[in-house]
Amino acid sequence: MAHSGMIEPGSPNFAPLSPEKRYLKPSVFWSIRQGVPRRLALTLSALALLVPLLLWAAISYAGLVPPLFLPTPTAVLQAGLTMLTENSLLPDIFVSSIRVAGGFLLAALVGIPIGWAMGTFHSMESLFAPIVGTVRYMPVPAFVPLIILWVGLGEASKILVVFLGVVFYNAMMVADAVKFIPNEMLHAAYTLGATRKEVFFKVILPATFPSVLDTLRINMSGAWTFLVIAELIAAQSGLGFRILQSQRFLQTDKVLFCIAVIGIIGLITDCGLKWISAKLTPWSDQVHD
Repeated sequence: MAHSGMIEPGSPNFAPLSPEKRYLKPSVFWSIRQGVPRRLALTLSALALLVPLLLWAAISYAGLVPPLFLPTPTAVLQAGLTMLTENSLLPDIFVSSIRVAGGFLLAALVGIPIGWAMGTFHSMESLFAPIVGTVRYMPVPAFVPLIILWVGLGEASKILVVFLGVVFYNAMMVADAVKFIPNEMLHAAYTLGATRKEVFFKVILPATFPSVLDTLRINMSGAWTFLVIAELIAAQSGLGFRILQSQRFLQTDKVLFCIAVIGIIGLITDCGLKWISAKLTPWSDQVHD
Protein backbone atom coordinates (compact mmCIF):
# COMPACT_ATOMS: atom_id res chain seq x y z
CA MET A 1 0.00 0.00 0.00
CA ALA A 2 1.47 3.33 -1.06
CA HIS A 3 1.97 6.09 1.51
CA SER A 4 -0.70 8.77 1.32
CA GLY A 5 1.88 11.59 1.02
CA MET A 6 3.80 10.00 -1.87
CA ILE A 7 3.33 11.19 -5.46
CA GLU A 8 3.45 8.19 -7.76
CA PRO A 9 4.73 8.21 -11.38
CA GLY A 10 1.88 8.86 -13.75
CA SER A 11 -0.01 11.19 -11.40
CA PRO A 12 -0.58 14.81 -12.58
CA ASN A 13 1.72 16.28 -9.89
CA PHE A 14 4.61 13.86 -10.45
CA ALA A 15 7.90 15.53 -11.49
CA PRO A 16 11.14 13.53 -11.70
CA LEU A 17 14.19 14.86 -9.90
CA SER A 18 16.47 16.77 -12.18
CA PRO A 19 19.93 15.19 -12.57
CA GLU A 20 21.70 18.28 -11.18
CA LYS A 21 19.85 17.90 -7.86
CA ARG A 22 21.06 14.34 -7.35
CA TYR A 23 24.77 15.16 -7.07
CA LEU A 24 26.66 17.75 -5.03
CA LYS A 25 28.68 20.17 -7.03
CA PRO A 26 32.39 19.86 -6.26
CA SER A 27 33.69 22.68 -4.09
CA VAL A 28 37.27 23.38 -3.12
CA PHE A 29 36.36 25.96 -0.50
CA TRP A 30 33.33 24.37 1.20
CA SER A 31 34.05 20.64 0.97
CA ILE A 32 33.30 18.98 4.30
CA ARG A 33 36.36 17.32 5.88
CA GLN A 34 38.25 17.42 2.60
CA GLY A 35 41.68 18.90 2.04
CA VAL A 36 42.28 22.16 0.21
CA PRO A 37 45.20 23.03 -2.09
CA ARG A 38 48.32 24.00 -0.15
CA ARG A 39 48.49 27.39 -1.85
CA LEU A 40 44.91 28.19 -0.76
CA ALA A 41 45.65 27.04 2.81
CA LEU A 42 48.76 29.24 3.00
CA THR A 43 46.85 32.21 1.57
CA LEU A 44 44.05 31.86 4.11
CA SER A 45 46.54 31.51 6.97
CA ALA A 46 48.39 34.63 5.83
CA LEU A 47 45.13 36.58 5.58
CA ALA A 48 44.15 35.53 9.10
CA LEU A 49 47.33 37.15 10.43
CA LEU A 50 47.62 40.10 8.07
CA VAL A 51 44.07 41.45 8.29
CA PRO A 52 44.18 42.19 12.08
CA LEU A 53 47.68 43.64 11.74
CA LEU A 54 46.61 45.90 8.87
CA LEU A 55 43.53 47.05 10.80
CA TRP A 56 45.70 47.80 13.85
CA ALA A 57 48.21 49.71 11.72
CA ALA A 58 45.51 51.66 9.89
CA ILE A 59 43.71 52.72 13.08
CA SER A 60 46.86 53.56 15.07
CA TYR A 61 48.79 55.40 12.32
CA ALA A 62 45.66 57.37 11.36
CA GLY A 63 45.37 58.56 14.96
CA LEU A 64 41.79 57.32 15.34
CA VAL A 65 42.69 56.10 18.84
CA PRO A 66 45.12 57.96 21.18
CA PRO A 67 48.58 56.29 21.31
CA LEU A 68 48.16 55.90 25.07
CA PHE A 69 45.43 53.31 24.43
CA LEU A 70 46.57 51.88 21.09
CA PRO A 71 50.24 52.48 20.16
CA THR A 72 51.45 51.92 16.61
CA PRO A 73 53.20 48.67 15.61
CA THR A 74 56.44 50.64 15.29
CA ALA A 75 56.15 51.93 18.85
CA VAL A 76 55.50 48.40 20.14
CA LEU A 77 58.56 47.03 18.36
CA GLN A 78 60.73 49.87 19.70
CA ALA A 79 59.44 49.27 23.23
CA GLY A 80 60.17 45.55 22.85
CA LEU A 81 63.68 46.20 21.63
CA THR A 82 64.28 48.46 24.63
CA MET A 83 62.94 45.80 27.01
CA LEU A 84 65.15 43.11 25.47
CA THR A 85 68.35 45.19 25.41
CA GLU A 86 68.04 47.44 28.46
CA ASN A 87 65.33 46.07 30.77
CA SER A 88 66.34 42.39 30.95
CA LEU A 89 63.18 40.87 29.48
CA LEU A 90 64.85 37.57 28.57
CA PRO A 91 65.13 36.37 32.21
CA ASP A 92 61.41 37.03 32.66
CA ILE A 93 60.64 35.01 29.51
CA PHE A 94 62.79 32.16 30.84
CA VAL A 95 61.17 32.23 34.29
CA SER A 96 57.64 32.19 32.86
CA SER A 97 58.51 29.35 30.46
CA ILE A 98 59.91 27.24 33.31
CA ARG A 99 56.79 27.83 35.41
CA VAL A 100 54.49 26.85 32.54
CA ALA A 101 56.56 23.77 31.76
CA GLY A 102 56.53 22.66 35.41
CA GLY A 103 52.78 23.05 35.92
CA PHE A 104 51.91 21.70 32.48
CA LEU A 105 54.05 18.56 32.77
CA LEU A 106 52.75 17.88 36.27
CA ALA A 107 49.18 18.25 35.00
CA ALA A 108 49.95 15.85 32.16
CA LEU A 109 51.48 13.24 34.46
CA VAL A 110 48.43 13.32 36.73
CA GLY A 111 45.56 14.12 34.36
CA ILE A 112 46.28 11.74 31.48
CA PRO A 113 46.38 8.50 33.56
CA ILE A 114 43.21 9.60 35.37
CA GLY A 115 41.54 10.22 31.99
CA TRP A 116 42.59 6.81 30.69
CA ALA A 117 41.25 5.18 33.86
CA MET A 118 37.95 7.11 33.74
CA GLY A 119 37.35 6.30 30.08
CA THR A 120 38.24 2.61 30.43
CA PHE A 121 36.74 1.51 33.72
CA HIS A 122 33.27 2.53 34.94
CA SER A 123 34.50 1.98 38.49
CA MET A 124 37.23 4.61 38.02
CA GLU A 125 34.75 6.95 36.36
CA SER A 126 32.48 6.64 39.39
CA LEU A 127 35.47 7.34 41.63
CA PHE A 128 36.97 10.37 39.83
CA ALA A 129 34.08 11.92 37.88
CA PRO A 130 32.41 13.66 40.85
CA ILE A 131 35.58 15.46 41.97
CA VAL A 132 36.86 16.17 38.44
CA GLY A 133 33.48 17.31 37.17
CA THR A 134 32.92 19.56 40.18
CA VAL A 135 36.31 21.16 40.68
CA ARG A 136 36.85 21.98 37.00
CA TYR A 137 33.93 24.41 37.20
CA MET A 138 35.47 26.24 40.15
CA PRO A 139 37.48 29.28 38.99
CA VAL A 140 41.17 28.70 39.65
CA PRO A 141 41.87 32.42 40.30
CA ALA A 142 39.54 32.15 43.32
CA PHE A 143 41.96 29.60 44.79
CA VAL A 144 44.97 31.91 44.48
CA PRO A 145 44.60 33.50 47.97
CA LEU A 146 44.36 30.02 49.49
CA ILE A 147 47.29 28.75 47.44
CA ILE A 148 49.42 31.65 48.69
CA LEU A 149 48.44 30.77 52.25
CA TRP A 150 49.17 27.08 51.71
CA VAL A 151 52.48 27.18 49.79
CA GLY A 152 53.59 30.82 50.05
CA LEU A 153 54.66 33.28 47.37
CA GLY A 154 57.45 31.15 45.87
CA GLU A 155 57.60 29.25 42.62
CA ALA A 156 55.41 26.43 43.96
CA SER A 157 52.34 28.69 44.04
CA LYS A 158 52.65 29.63 40.33
CA ILE A 159 53.22 26.02 39.28
CA LEU A 160 50.26 24.91 41.40
CA VAL A 161 47.96 27.46 39.74
CA VAL A 162 48.96 26.22 36.28
CA PHE A 163 48.54 22.61 37.43
CA LEU A 164 45.04 23.17 38.82
CA GLY A 165 44.01 25.09 35.73
CA VAL A 166 44.96 22.29 33.31
CA VAL A 167 44.83 18.93 35.08
CA PHE A 168 41.05 18.48 35.17
CA TYR A 169 40.63 19.37 31.49
CA ASN A 170 43.34 16.86 30.63
CA ALA A 171 41.46 14.15 32.51
CA MET A 172 38.06 14.90 30.96
CA MET A 173 39.31 15.22 27.39
CA VAL A 174 41.37 12.02 27.55
CA ALA A 175 38.42 10.14 29.09
CA ASP A 176 36.20 11.29 26.23
CA ALA A 177 38.82 10.14 23.71
CA VAL A 178 38.77 6.64 25.25
CA LYS A 179 34.97 6.52 25.07
CA PHE A 180 35.05 7.21 21.32
CA ILE A 181 36.89 3.94 20.65
CA PRO A 182 34.36 1.67 18.86
CA ASN A 183 33.22 -1.28 20.93
CA GLU A 184 33.71 -3.46 17.86
CA MET A 185 37.46 -2.87 18.15
CA LEU A 186 37.48 -4.03 21.78
CA HIS A 187 35.28 -7.04 21.00
CA ALA A 188 37.58 -8.03 18.14
CA ALA A 189 40.56 -7.95 20.51
CA TYR A 190 38.72 -10.13 23.04
CA THR A 191 37.69 -12.51 20.26
CA LEU A 192 41.34 -12.91 19.29
CA GLY A 193 42.13 -13.91 22.86
CA ALA A 194 43.42 -10.67 24.33
CA THR A 195 43.33 -10.17 28.08
CA ARG A 196 42.07 -6.97 29.77
CA LYS A 197 45.67 -5.86 30.26
CA GLU A 198 46.46 -6.41 26.57
CA VAL A 199 43.31 -4.61 25.47
CA PHE A 200 44.27 -1.62 27.63
CA PHE A 201 47.93 -1.42 26.64
CA LYS A 202 47.73 -2.65 23.03
CA VAL A 203 44.37 -1.27 21.89
CA ILE A 204 43.17 1.60 24.07
CA LEU A 205 46.48 3.41 24.66
CA PRO A 206 47.63 3.37 21.00
CA ALA A 207 44.14 4.33 19.78
CA THR A 208 43.94 7.36 22.09
CA PHE A 209 47.56 8.51 21.90
CA PRO A 210 46.92 10.97 19.00
CA SER A 211 44.00 12.46 20.96
CA VAL A 212 46.22 12.79 24.03
CA LEU A 213 48.73 14.82 22.05
CA ASP A 214 45.91 16.99 20.70
CA THR A 215 44.66 17.48 24.26
CA LEU A 216 48.10 18.67 25.35
CA ARG A 217 48.28 21.08 22.42
CA ILE A 218 44.90 22.58 23.24
CA ASN A 219 45.52 22.88 26.96
CA MET A 220 48.95 24.47 26.54
CA SER A 221 47.19 27.77 25.80
CA GLY A 222 45.28 27.38 29.06
CA ALA A 223 48.55 26.86 30.92
CA TRP A 224 49.85 30.24 29.73
CA THR A 225 46.56 31.90 30.67
CA PHE A 226 46.71 30.59 34.23
CA LEU A 227 50.40 31.46 34.53
CA VAL A 228 49.70 35.10 33.67
CA ILE A 229 46.90 35.12 36.24
CA ALA A 230 49.30 33.78 38.87
CA GLU A 231 52.02 36.28 37.97
CA LEU A 232 49.58 39.19 37.93
CA ILE A 233 48.58 38.47 41.51
CA ALA A 234 51.77 37.45 43.25
CA ALA A 235 55.12 37.59 41.48
CA GLN A 236 58.27 39.64 41.24
CA SER A 237 59.33 38.31 37.85
CA GLY A 238 57.86 36.83 34.70
CA LEU A 239 55.87 38.11 31.74
CA GLY A 240 52.69 38.53 33.77
CA PHE A 241 54.59 40.66 36.29
CA ARG A 242 56.01 42.75 33.42
CA ILE A 243 52.51 43.27 32.01
CA LEU A 244 51.18 44.43 35.38
CA GLN A 245 54.18 46.69 35.95
CA SER A 246 53.79 48.28 32.50
CA GLN A 247 50.07 48.76 33.01
CA ARG A 248 50.67 50.72 36.21
CA PHE A 249 52.78 53.25 34.27
CA LEU A 250 50.37 53.28 31.26
CA GLN A 251 53.04 51.75 29.01
CA THR A 252 50.63 50.02 26.66
CA ASP A 253 53.34 49.46 24.05
CA LYS A 254 55.25 47.26 26.52
CA VAL A 255 52.04 45.45 27.51
CA LEU A 256 51.30 44.61 23.88
CA PHE A 257 54.87 43.42 23.27
CA CYS A 258 54.74 41.06 26.28
CA ILE A 259 51.40 39.69 25.05
CA ALA A 260 52.92 39.17 21.59
CA VAL A 261 55.87 37.31 23.14
CA ILE A 262 53.44 34.93 24.88
CA GLY A 263 51.63 34.38 21.59
CA ILE A 264 54.89 33.63 19.75
CA ILE A 265 56.01 31.16 22.44
CA GLY A 266 52.60 29.49 22.28
CA LEU A 267 52.77 29.26 18.48
CA ILE A 268 56.25 27.71 18.63
CA THR A 269 55.08 25.21 21.25
CA ASP A 270 52.01 24.33 19.18
CA CYS A 271 54.12 23.72 16.08
CA GLY A 272 56.52 21.58 18.14
CA LEU A 273 53.71 19.43 19.50
CA LYS A 274 52.27 19.08 15.98
CA TRP A 275 55.67 17.93 14.74
CA ILE A 276 55.97 15.43 17.60
CA SER A 277 52.44 14.17 16.86
CA ALA A 278 53.25 13.72 13.16
CA LYS A 279 56.44 11.78 14.01
CA LEU A 280 54.98 9.59 16.76
CA THR A 281 51.51 8.97 15.30
CA PRO A 282 51.78 9.08 11.50
CA TRP A 283 48.76 6.75 11.20
CA SER A 284 46.55 9.45 12.71
CA ASP A 285 46.83 11.76 9.69
CA GLN A 286 46.30 8.82 7.34
CA VAL A 287 43.10 7.91 9.16
CA HIS A 288 41.87 11.51 9.02
CA ASP A 289 42.69 11.75 5.32
